Amino acid sequence: MRRTPRAHGHRTVAVVTTALALTAALHQPASAEPATLPEVRAELDRLYHDAEVATEKYNAVDGEVTRQKKRVSTLKAQVMSTEKKLTRLTELAGVAARTQYRGGGVPAEVQFVLADNFERALDNASLARQAHRGTNRVMTALAKTQEELRTRSDDADDELKRLRKNRRSMGSHRTTIQARIDEAQKMESRLAEKQRRELAALERETADEAQAKWVESGVLDTAGTEGSSAGSKAVAFATRELGKPYVWGAEGPDSYDCSGLTSQAWLAAGVAIPRTSQDQWRLLHRVPVADMRPGDLIIYNADATHVSLYIGDGRMIHAPRPGRSVTVAPAGSLEILGVVRPDA
Repeated sequence: MRRTPRAHGHRTVAVVTTALALTAALHQPASAEPATLPEVRAELDRLYHDAEVATEKYNAVDGEVTRQKKRVSTLKAQVMSTEKKLTRLTELAGVAARTQYRGGGVPAEVQFVLADNFERALDNASLARQAHRGTNRVMTALAKTQEELRTRSDDADDELKRLRKNRRSMGSHRTTIQARIDEAQKMESRLAEKQRRELAALERETADEAQAKWVESGVLDTAGTEGSSAGSKAVAFATRELGKPYVWGAEGPDSYDCSGLTSQAWLAAGVAIPRTSQDQWRLLHRVPVADMRPGDLIIYNADATHVSLYIGDGRMIHAPRPGRSVTVAPAGSLEILGVVRPDA
């Protein structure tokens, strides 16, 4: 998650050699080479943010593929159903035509039943002709519907192919970013033990500073302390998932990404919500941050690429990033965009 640490000139650490090696795996050509731990931390945060952007885009396209597959399946089923109806009507129309031809226009069984009532027989013949014309109209309409459904089914197939191609492209981009992050984590692990401790301390300090500033603003003075029945169930679900690893695109039960965790937590509470953090921000009911309550979702970053589940007392549960696990963290430690309430 991207954070902007304060200048720590007094904490410049002798990690230039390691940082330069880390840069080979991390930085874009136009980026300045990180020479201090704060700069290394900022570079790692930038990469993790890029990874979340790629993940959310992939998840969105993947969701579209799933929905489109269902649409294609439904259309194909409708085509088959229409074809069966059309075939059956064609068979019935043929039987009726042959029967009328043999009986002079009126089915033999009808003539037998109505032989003692000539007027009724004539009425029945008129009804038979009307039924025949009606059958033809239905067959014409069904044939037209069949053609329209086939066209829609073909178009849906084309759209599904386009979405799958887009998903492959997104997956390739995501794989590239994952490779860079893997290398970054390897480089980070090669830091001296003291440097790793200092890097972790720097991350905690940055988070604590952001949380303290957030709390001091008074935002928690009016925040709710109890969630709705569904919200409490969502919090209980997320609490049970603590310690499970972050995995891109995962929705449980063994691992999660950020929006995979929040969507599954609310699904466990009986409320289906959008899969990605960006759609959660776009489609769910927004509430003021000062009015949030346990169970609400906190959306982070200007591009809504991270989400957590607020659990009260200024804390949240989230799946942070690759290499980390589902954890409890200060809710204001990241850049808050806003809050949404799934069961508003």
